[in-house]
Amino acid sequence: MTTPAPSPHAPLDPADLQRIRATVESQADTLFALAKDLYEHPETAWTEVRSSAAVAAPLAEAGFRVVTGVADLPTAFTATAGPSDATTRVGIVAEYDSLPGLGHACGHNLISAAAVGAALGAAPLLQEAGLQLSVIGTPAEEGGGGKIPMIEAGVFDGLDAAMMIHPGPDDRAWAAPFAVAHFDVTYKGKATHAAAYPWLGVNAADAFTVAQVAIGLLRQQLPAGTRVHGIVTSAGTAPNAIPDTATGKWYVRADSLDELETLYQRVVACFEAGATATGCELTIEETSGRYADFITDEELLATFVDASAQLGRDLHPEDRSRTGMNSASTDMGNVSYVVPAIHPYLGIDSAPAVNHQAEFADATMTDAARRAVLDGAVALAATAVSLARARN
Repeated sequence: MTTPAPSPHAPLDPADLQRIRATVESQADTLFALAKDLYEHPETAWTEVRSSAAVAAPLAEAGFRVVTGVADLPTAFTATAGPSDATTRVGIVAEYDSLPGLGHACGHNLISAAAVGAALGAAPLLQEAGLQLSVIGTPAEEGGGGKIPMIEAGVFDGLDAAMMIHPGPDDRAWAAPFAVAHFDVTYKGKATHAAAYPWLGVNAADAFTVAQVAIGLLRQQLPAGTRVHGIVTSAGTAPNAIPDTATGKWYVRADSLDELETLYQRVVACFEAGATATGCELTIEETSGRYADFITDEELLATFVDASAQLGRDLHPEDRSRTGMNSASTDMGNVSYVVPAIHPYLGIDSAPAVNHQAEFADATMTDAARRAVLDGAVALAATAVSLARARN
């Protein structure tokens, strides 16, 4: 991947900010109703039929040109407004998939509401700023990598910037996600009676045990900026039958795509060790394109931070460490390699809950979450308008 050219310096116009803020505040009930609707009807990766329609609906009502099924993905869409001859094109990214069994425990319902709010907030200024703005609805961020085929299909081509916000326990300006590979592991053995004929069996569950021991031993030699984790999803059906099949889902994370490939091969060797030790057949299948690390556009982020400060938020732009939610992998990293991008985090006062806990989903329904939606919408819209004015 190549790095996109940086954005020009885009100073914030206080008058623009106030106009955008007034528009967004007037839509507050609509935006939070959308967040609540997604919260109450969570849909997981690739099944977000109701969710994508709900996110697109207020944009269509506001006059945005909605195109569904983009990149041949049924739950992906674009919603565009602004002059066709605009000198600047910006994409505001919406995510709306939920987590299996946890609902919107990552807060994608708030991401979508803020994206819609940003579009509505910027709409009155698009003509005079020379800005064409698109909300880009992207499925399957929580495993599946919906943005990757959208990049390949050209959905992000021609954009001068792409941006989104993400909720978390606290405010953070910098995205520092790991590159990640997602993959399924299957061992095939041979079933038999565990007491009467154990010597006839080939134990698929044991293969996973060997592999996980090997991974545990590998961890002490791994670089600090890596992660290996997963779950066994099945490993037999009866204690008196040696399992003939065992399956699991695993992630490998690293600082960069290059480092990820090296680590991935070492982890694959651990799973191969399980197959060798037990005599099982091993199948490993990557379930999506690999997510990249993230390139932050510093000028875009500076404008977003400035706008957030005017709204009473300190995003700590001096802190570029990888701690907390800003280390979570995202296919928005792949977008950042093809277009200037930002991915800041807005706190919703969820403590002690953090992302991917069921309590965090409930925290998206609080007054603090409502404020984050509105602040995120205003800051995103102001950043897009400021970029357009800087490029005119």
